Amino acid sequence: MSNAWAWYVAVGTVASMLACFWLIVWTNRQRASDEEIAASEAHVWDEDIRELNNPLPMWWLGLFFLTLIWGAGYFLMYPSLLVYDGALGWSQEQQYADQMAEAEARYAPIFARYADMPIDEIANDEQALAIGGSLYANYCSQCHGANALGAPGFPNLTDKVWNWGGTPAAIEQTLRNGRNGIMPALGMVLQSDEAIDEMVDYVRTLQDGMDTQSPAHARYMTLCIGCHGPTGDGMQVLGAPALNDDNWLYGSSPAAIRKTIVEGRNGVMPAHQKLLGDDRLRILAAYVYSLSKPD
Repeated sequence: MSNAWAWYVAVGTVASMLACFWLIVWTNRQRASDEEIAASEAHVWDEDIRELNNPLPMWWLGLFFLTLIWGAGYFLMYPSLLVYDGALGWSQEQQYADQMAEAEARYAPIFARYADMPIDEIANDEQALAIGGSLYANYCSQCHGANALGAPGFPNLTDKVWNWGGTPAAIEQTLRNGRNGIMPALGMVLQSDEAIDEMVDYVRTLQDGMDTQSPAHARYMTLCIGCHGPTGDGMQVLGAPALNDDNWLYGSSPAAIRKTIVEGRNGVMPAHQKLLGDDRLRILAAYVYSLSKPD
């Protein structure tokens, strides 16, 4: 915020406080004449509801003044006026830095224990898994679910199906740098609804083997082979899923597959390196690995 706006806010705030103080004092000093009081008390509704002209109770008036005093004290102690840092010297940035430093001093020795331990060994440590479970709940459960079973568009982490690889190194790489899974839209390429329907049927039946007699086979070998492979096995280096099994990230219904082919998909796994740091990231990678590690 610029200095001009900061002063605008500060002056407006102080002026509002003074105006409230003046209004309370002014209204409390106003006294109606005997004639005005008599006239107002003559107002009766529903036979028994009478208007009276009584002064504001002192306890109520006192609350107004206490509110103004508290507000003035808050302005003096904290940087609420934007042009004044406050008598306490408090700032949200410094408070955050202090809390982070305190947490680092408390937890750094725990994380340091696993700094040089291979991820597959960390995955067998009960304390590390407890920490990893907490990290997962905070940073991963929103997308992959509390039970890690995933949701449409978000992979299941408990099975052995990994688009980008399920080794400890691959999982760590995914968490560290993130992933971008792009399925290009092919609706304009296929052009006709008939061609799209044929491709949908072809992809749905790949798990039963390739139908070289299908009219969509040639299109697959032209448009899809580069990512999903000649037999639909997928390609982990590109994050391209296998099409010849029964695992579908966005759903296996004809409508879901048609939407994928026509409109494409853009899956994003955000990078967590800056968010977690090396030690926490490795523990989280070990936890994710433990969810589906070989028996």
